[in-house]
Amino acid sequence: MRREKREERREKREERREKRREEKRREEKRREEKRREEKRREEKRREEKRREEKRREEKRREEKRREEKRREEKRREEKRREEKRREEKRREEKRREEKRREEKRREEKRREEKRREEKRREEKRREEKRREEKRREEKRREEKRREEKRRDSVYEAE
Repeated sequence: MRREKREERREKREERREKRREEKRREEKRREEKRREEKRREEKRREEKRREEKRREEKRREEKRREEKRREEKRREEKRREEKRREEKRREEKRREEKRREEKRREEKRREEKRREEKRREEKRREEKRREEKRREEKRREEKRREEKRRDSVYEAE
């Protein structure tokens, strides 16, 4: 009887120990599960953080590219305006040059006209002089003839 009782108590103790061990294992398991869960969440957070960083990085690069593009556009615009200004300057220079040449041609023409006019007047003066000379010559010859005639008349009378 005592023996049975002892046996019973021993079994009960064994049972309790088993129960406690079981409880411990389950507890351990729960903690393990918890740790793994925590780890997964941590991993997830880090992943999210990396993606966020990546998105921000992409955004910064995009912004940089756009900025570069704007600057490039600005530079090209400036270049076009500069080219336009130079072109305008060249055309202006050309127009002035043309004007100067035109002025020179007109000046040349005026001088030419003046020289021809002078030549014509000179020619006219010489012509006038020749005619005057001729008239005087004619007059002298006429005078000489009259003188000759008079002399002849005087001789005739004698």
